[in-house]
Amino acid sequence: MPVALLVLAFLAGAAVSLGTSYVLVTRLERIGGRLGMSEALLGMVAALAADAPEITAAVTALATHQQKVGAGVIIGSNVFNLAALLGLGAVVAGSIALHRRVVVLGGVVGIWIAVACLVTVLGWLAPAAGLIAVLAVLLPYLFVLAAGHARLQRMAVTRRWEAWLADAVAEEEQELEEVIHPRHGRGRDVAIAAAALVVVVAASVTMERAASLLGTRFAVPEIVTGGVVLAAVTSLPNAVAAVYLAAKGRGAAMLSTTLNSNALNVTAGLLIPVTITGLGPPSPHSELIAVWYLVMTVASLGFAYRDSGVRRATGALIIGAYLVFLGSLLATAHSAFPDPRLTVIPLVVVAVGAGVGLARRPRRNGRQEGASR
Repeated sequence: MPVALLVLAFLAGAAVSLGTSYVLVTRLERIGGRLGMSEALLGMVAALAADAPEITAAVTALATHQQKVGAGVIIGSNVFNLAALLGLGAVVAGSIALHRRVVVLGGVVGIWIAVACLVTVLGWLAPAAGLIAVLAVLLPYLFVLAAGHARLQRMAVTRRWEAWLADAVAEEEQELEEVIHPRHGRGRDVAIAAAALVVVVAASVTMERAASLLGTRFAVPEIVTGGVVLAAVTSLPNAVAAVYLAAKGRGAAMLSTTLNSNALNVTAGLLIPVTITGLGPPSPHSELIAVWYLVMTVASLGFAYRDSGVRRATGALIIGAYLVFLGSLLATAHSAFPDPRLTVIPLVVVAVGAGVGLARRPRRNGRQEGASR
């Protein structure tokens, strides 16, 4: 196929997939509102719909035995989400205030899933075992979100945990309420959502196949095609939305959105398909991305908890960490055995820098005090 036609197919597939995913998100939100879903669960549904392009692209790559592309799309997208949604959002907004209970509730799940992703990619856990480990935490989390604040207060749980979970979910719903305002869905919304899903899947498959063929034509390593190009392109709508909301002073939902998106990416886009197709032998580059995903997740959550939010300086640090990750990956992508000086040392420098930053005790402002209840 001519290069010009492949480029056109990639651009058209990306535009249609990403544009239609917005329609899918809005219609599913309306359907969820009609079904009486809590704001927190609606946020998870919206994240799943927004993740449709990268999940479809990853599944397509894995189904055609392009494990590096498939794993790269998902894990690379998660690293990009941290930089674009949290990092860039905080830089644009100046500061994003968060509730500490929301950071802990979502953070425990987020870190657990990042660890499960890493040990699966390393080959220490079989894909099926990794999937079970993720579902063991994700399903109770979804149950808590679905229950909502009022129902949690009526559940027969020890009073201390009952109160804490109820407050955490209430605070998460309060943050998500800024960005989720669904109208009650109608019958046509179901039909539109179904049609949009078909279009997103078809366009994402076209985009992935065109990107892979272009990568092969120009000798671009699979890990770059998946972990950089497709990961960034499929996540662009979330990044644009995050910057827009942050500029309007409505960035509080970005933490939950990022963590939910990353959790669903790993579960639906990586662990479920590789349980069926297999992940293949461990890849140094996939392992590198998975380690960065875990380190950046832990660091971002550490700063968010300490500061009861994400400051502009923290956002700049997250973006800087992503750029270092990008440089490390690109510098070693053509090597079957990457030089540790180009992989381990940059990672250690970023991890130590984040640790030093966390050890400092910054001054607190009034907005953050109010958010740390």
